[in-house]
Amino acid sequence: MENRPILAITMGDPAGIGPEIVLKALAGEELYGVCRPLVIGASGVLRRAQKLVAAPPGLNVVAGPEEGRFQSGTLDLVDMANVEVEELAWGQLSAMAGRASVEYVLEAVRLVLSGRVQGIATGPISKEAINLANYPYIGHTELLADVTQAPRVTTMLASGPLRVVHVTRHIALRDVAAQVKRHRVVETIEIAHQGLKEMGFLTPRIAVAALNPHRGEGGLLGDEEMEEIGPAVEIARQAGIEVRGPFSADVVFHQALQGEFDVVVAMYHDQGHIPIKTYGFEKSITITLGLPIIRTSVDHGTAFDIAGRGLASPNSLIEAIKAAAEIARRKRLASA
Repeated sequence: MENRPILAITMGDPAGIGPEIVLKALAGEELYGVCRPLVIGASGVLRRAQKLVAAPPGLNVVAGPEEGRFQSGTLDLVDMANVEVEELAWGQLSAMAGRASVEYVLEAVRLVLSGRVQGIATGPISKEAINLANYPYIGHTELLADVTQAPRVTTMLASGPLRVVHVTRHIALRDVAAQVKRHRVVETIEIAHQGLKEMGFLTPRIAVAALNPHRGEGGLLGDEEMEEIGPAVEIARQAGIEVRGPFSADVVFHQALQGEFDVVVAMYHDQGHIPIKTYGFEKSITITLGLPIIRTSVDHGTAFDIAGRGLASPNSLIEAIKAAAEIARRKRLASA
């Protein structure tokens, strides 16, 4: 019996570094030892990107996973044929590229919901490009939540042993305090708890970061810790979740790296992103929690400034694919 899960790897925005890093990630043997990767993309774009990669894998265009070879040296591709390559410029925003990148994700979701693949690892898309194509999403998370009808989702960032989820994400810093409410903190703790359990953590250990410096200094520097965050932690604890906090943000990530916690709940975007990217910039990834499917992703954008130059690192995509394979393996064992 074949134990390697089949994973759908979306190419990302065709004008960005997605095609290049897909080819680089699948040029070696490492990933084929843990999964059967099936790329969802456009053959014309990948053939153009092959010129950027030393010893690129050859393309095997297939109608679906059942036709895949899944062996090193060959990239199995579901060709969506949705890009006019002669009209596509490296590093340039376009509605065509935005539309194509969304269609890759939709096809990957269709395959995993049908049971033909076991998870998804996504390449980078451009929020501006997908909006040009009239898709009303600010990123993968919102798109995936919509098409899978998932009521509660959040993004977990991971780099090695450090994992972070956020109460708020893409909002202005001046608006954060108004959004740090008890029910939102409780919900984020619950999603993190359930997500880690699905990843194989029997009893996830969760730390919650404070919003204000020095945990608000008893109200002198803000009262969110006393009025919202602290009570949320207690509610989650009473529900049986192993959670502690709020801790000062300048110490809690160090505690997590020392092995005291499995995940940190951060209050806003940069509070969580900065330690993750400082610890392991090229190997950090994202994992979407709360979906009915496995989805991991690179933790970087389309990098239009270097697209088409052969400079992009595949490390984040490699880590994302490995993480999706490991989660799929754990879920299979749990259901056996």
